[in-house]
Amino acid sequence: MVDEPTYPTVPHRHRGVPAHEAEARSRAFHDVMAERRTVRDFSSQPIPDNVVEWAIRTAGTAPSGANVQPWRFVVLTDPERKRRLREAAEQEEREFYAHRASEEWLAALAPIGTDWHKPFLEDAPAVIVVFEVHKGPDSPRPYYTKESVGIAVGLLLASLHQAGLATLTHTPSPMRFLNEVCDRPPEERAAVVIPVGYPAEDARVPDIHRKPLEQVLVRL
Repeated sequence: MVDEPTYPTVPHRHRGVPAHEAEARSRAFHDVMAERRTVRDFSSQPIPDNVVEWAIRTAGTAPSGANVQPWRFVVLTDPERKRRLREAAEQEEREFYAHRASEEWLAALAPIGTDWHKPFLEDAPAVIVVFEVHKGPDSPRPYYTKESVGIAVGLLLASLHQAGLATLTHTPSPMRFLNEVCDRPPEERAAVVIPVGYPAEDARVPDIHRKPLEQVLVRL
């Protein structure tokens, strides 16, 4: 006889998939996600109402250490706020490319064609700044914070791509300036900046390729 747990539980509602459909669904999801690319040229076309909100709801379904859910999603759409974000980010990026980055790092970035210019921070209709929430006056101690937030960001990107939107993951370093731009308390630490919108009609992306399965899968 199995002992009853001492914490509250509810019945698990499993969304069953017939075995003969499982691979087809998995393949279909792969085919959609394989088209996802980082975009740096955005259209001014507005985003449909509530799409970003539903994507953030999806991100919030991610597993997290002790279920603390240590994330905050700040959505910037105000042009003045995005201008401040761009100015502060470009200041840090100028330092990075001129002084902080090693020659090896710059060589790795060269095929992608990035530099300190970040116009997408203003051009994209929305910019989502994802924060890790650490222990503070009104927040409990989190566990496995970076891992939890990383999973949530992955779900966020997948949801936005499924909705036909383009994204970019931007990580200026250091990122403390984002607390001021986003009016966030010190216990919240920025993890990633994600411009969101439709790609510009003349948008181009680097000619890169993903590693084949045999290079990333190990069966034991």
